[in-house]
Formats: sequence, structure tokens, C-alpha cells
Amino acid sequence: MPVEFLTREQEEKYGNFIEDPSPEQLAKYFWFDDKDKNAIFNHRHDHNRLGFALQLGTVRFLGTFLTSPTEVPANVITYVSQQLRIKPEVLSLYVSEKNIQNHRNEIHKIYGYNDFTDQPFHFSLTRWLYSRAWISAERPSVMFDLATARCVENKILLPGVTVLARLIAQVRDRASIRLWRKLAKLPVDNQHSNLEKLLDTETGSRSSLLDILRQPPTAATPKGLLLAIDRLEKLRSLGAEEWNLSGIPVGRLRVLSRYASMARAQTIERMNYERRIATLVSFAIAFTISAQDDVIEIMENIFTNIFRKSDNKGKKNRIRTIKDLDSAARRLREVCSYLLDESISDSELRKVIFTRFPKDVLKSSLQMIDRLTKPEDDTYVCLVD
Repeated sequence: MPVEFLTREQEEKYGNFIEDPSPEQLAKYFWFDDKDKNAIFNHRHDHNRLGFALQLGTVRFLGTFLTSPTEVPANVITYVSQQLRIKPEVLSLYVSEKNIQNHRNEIHKIYGYNDFTDQPFHFSLTRWLYSRAWISAERPSVMFDLATARCVENKILLPGVTVLARLIAQVRDRASIRLWRKLAKLPVDNQHSNLEKLLDTETGSRSSLLDILRQPPTAATPKGLLLAIDRLEKLRSLGAEEWNLSGIPVGRLRVLSRYASMARAQTIERMNYERRIATLVSFAIAFTISAQDDVIEIMENIFTNIFRKSDNKGKKNRIRTIKDLDSAARRLREVCSYLLDESISDSELRKVIFTRFPKDVLKSSLQMIDRLTKPEDDTYVCLVD
């Protein structure tokens, strides 16, 4: 159960002032209303009043008391002392361990703070952490920051840094074990053995079947399509499409399948039974879906290439015949100009046209236009590279 997931910055920041609070933070955590001032000025001597006020503001801001309550940033002391109209120099007299502890107990009672182990607060926090660990795949360092903020918000005094880190690690382990058990129960009959065969090394190869199935065919060729279909059939034979995934968080499943896609087969093989089967199950679920997408993608690429080649061939043919089409169109244009020429009588029209263009030439021109053009209502498909 590893707990060394915190960054140095997180450890230093936890329960400590690492920088001067901003003006906004001072106004939020170190401003005292009438209730606060009644509690503060209920004590004798200015040094006790100032010390009590600093402890109250500190626990609001940090979520815990400082071992040395006077070791706060200078701007905090200035802000509080000016607000209470107490000279900051008197803080040096606030050294009585008895008074310091009594003030903490008083803040506990008046403001409703609870120790980390107090029930039902500890149980509520643990249940909240478990719910997050089960549903989402948040990193432990993120959960640590969220748990710290929740403790401050709910007036639960922060424990030692390792105590909270250990709790988060325990909760994550419990959630992971539950996930492994649920996933390991999905395969039936001989599906368990088929999953474990994924870890076996293929004959004549150094790679396991798991390694082979991880790599999708990428060639947009008939051979590539056949390889993709064969890969899909092998993945489907594992039975993932038959499993009921209700109640299993998608986020956790996605993270586990991502790990299964990268981990060495030998590493997975060394896992305990439930974790090993769960990892292979997540692989089968995710890769069965992605393998279908791979087949569709290769088919789309193949058809796109075919249509592109056909379109390019049509364009080339069009370019080769454009001269003939232009020539035929020019002849017919001239024929139409005779039809529109009113100086030529109707009785002389055919004679003039056939004198200029023999009947065989005009028939050939009409056939050329019929062959190289399409009707206006024809459907055109345009493929753009």
C-alpha cells in the first residue's frame, strides 16, 4: 500500500503557512464579527486575546492549529492586531502551554470543530473518499488536496500528513479490489482460460497474443482489411460483448484498460488471479470496441482511395476528350448561327448547313456530345482531396 504519492510542495503546504495570505484571504479568514470578538475579549490580558484570535483565524485558514501558534506571517499579526486595536508586541507574552491548549479547547466547543478520528465525521469523510475512488480515476495527490479542502470546509481538524495519505491509499486499494472482483466475475465457462492464453507466447514469436492484438493493422488494402477483420474475430471470441457492465464505473474501466494496453505480458502474468483476470477483461472490452472502429476506418480508407482513383481517372479522360468535345460544340454552334440568320430562307437553310458541314460530320458531333456530357438532372458526386 504505497503512500509516497505527495509532492514536496504538498507536504510543505499541508497545515502550514508557506506564503503570506492575500488581502482577500485575510478578509475571509481573519476578520472577526461580533460573536468572535465576544469570545476574544472574554479573556484577560491583550496577549491572550491576540493569541486566541490568531489561533481562531489559523484554524479557519489552515484547518489545523500550529504547534507554535505565534509563528504566523507578519501581515496576519498586523491585520489582526489592528483590527482588535492591540499592540502586536504583546504576542511575545503568549507562551503558556496551558492557556494555548485551553484556547484550542474553547475554539473546539464554540465553533464546532472536531478531531479527525471523531465519529461520525471520520466515517463520513471515508465514505466520501471511497465514493470518489470508486466512481472516478483521480490521482491520489488530487484526492489528497480534495480531502484537505473538505476537512477545512467541514471543520474537521487535519491529522498528520501521513495519516491522511495512508487513509487515501487504503480507500483506493479497497476500491481497486472491489473493481477487480467485479470484473473477474464477468467471464463464464472457458472464457477465463481464453483470457489467460492471451499471455502465452505465440509459436515462433517472442510476442504474446496480447502483444499481437494490441497492434491494429493500418494498411488501407484488402490484405489490411482481412487482418483487421481477423483481429476483430479473435477479440470477439473472448466474449466481451456478452458481459454485463452495469454498475462498473466507465472511468475506472478506461484507466485499467489503458494500463492493460501498455503493461508487459509478464507483468500482468505475475499479478494475483483477480487482478490479472480483471486487467485482461478490461483489455478485451476496450479493444473489442476499438477493433470494430479499426475495421470501419480501414474500409472507409479503401473506398475513399477507390473513389479517388475513379474520380482521377474520369478527370484524366475528360481532359483527353475535351478537345473533341470543344470541336463538336463549335460545329453545332455554327449550325445554330445559320438557324438564327434571317437572311437565309427556310428553303435554303438545310442546303447551306450541309454544304458547310456534311450530314455525317454533324451526326458524329452529336454522338460525341452525347458520349461526353451528362443530362442536367443527373446526380454528380464530388470527391475533394
